Amino acid sequence: MDPEILELEAFLPYRLYRLADAVSREFSTIYRERYGLTRPEWRTLSGLGQHGMMTAKQLGEQSAMHKTKVSRAVAELERRRWLTRTLDENDRRVEHLTLTLAGKAAYREMVPLAKTFERALLARLSANERASIVKGVVSLETALGRRQRPSPEKI
Repeated sequence: MDPEILELEAFLPYRLYRLADAVSREFSTIYRERYGLTRPEWRTLSGLGQHGMMTAKQLGEQSAMHKTKVSRAVAELERRRWLTRTLDENDRRVEHLTLTLAGKAAYREMVPLAKTFERALLARLSANERASIVKGVVSLETALGRRQRPSPEKI
């Protein structure tokens, strides 16, 4: 192998990106077909469903989305009347985003779909493979200072 050539198919960051994208695309068919949501809209809805209230900046940080994608997703969910914006009392540049009753209902409908998808995805692996991949992801997150819940015991 030529040391001046990077074989992308063997390069771990590239492989992880491709894998995450493939899993995300497969899952997106569920919420796209049922609700007509894009990936940024799903991530925005799920972030607000989980946390209750967030700013666009917080949503972008949580979901690793660029601010323009967050902005478009927020605008679309607001158009659907699934979220509302409230100006911060101390800083009028900041908007607090929350789901409406309709948004919360849609989120509650999607949670079991997401959990079923995750279980089905993991069911494609043996118990040892599931444990290894969860442990490996936790180790990489920790090494990169990005450790987030849930614990590996949850999966």
